[in-house]
Amino acid sequence: MSGMNIDSCIRCGTCCRKGGPVLHHEDKEILRAGYLNYRHLVTIRKGEPAFDPVREEVRPVERELVKVRGKGGEWTCFFFDEENSSCTIYEHRPLECRLQRCWDTPVLESLIGRDTIVRADIINAGDPILEVMEMHERECSYQEVEELLDSLSGDGKNQQALARLNELARRDLAIRLYAIRDLGLDEDYELFIFGRPLFKVLASSL
Repeated sequence: MSGMNIDSCIRCGTCCRKGGPVLHHEDKEILRAGYLNYRHLVTIRKGEPAFDPVREEVRPVERELVKVRGKGGEWTCFFFDEENSSCTIYEHRPLECRLQRCWDTPVLESLIGRDTIVRADIINAGDPILEVMEMHERECSYQEVEELLDSLSGDGKNQQALARLNELARRDLAIRLYAIRDLGLDEDYELFIFGRPLFKVLASSL
């Protein structure tokens, strides 16, 4: 919106194309009502590199976040209607969308990182997928990924570190396959349960 003097939404769609909103506890109501579903969500795991809208840079997130996923391989919000430049769930949109004002950002910025939900907040206690998620976090942690990436020292020639990253990416895929094939996890829920596949995240980091 640089160079434009506006004081209300002109439905340009810029904010929607930058990515879906992070969910807060207040948004559990629209989840319970069915306006949002697990298949609409993606988890950004703790330590995963992601775009920080305040600092306007990609950096590891400090806590797990659940947000509305994008369309296809893009971050454009799942609910953004390109043809009409509108939101398909406007009357039931999440909190961050209701507070979004590109011409007056302090209110939304003050909300970032506060009272956000994690996956366990919206999965039934006792669901066996929780144990698989815990195993995934132990065996494919972003803390280890970050340490391995740091050890490459910019030249990418640390073969041991590269081999370990490749092993972690394979393990990440194996756990996903186990959950889908053996536990019956709906494939549409994969990005919510496990976040983005590690090999895709690494592809943009190496």
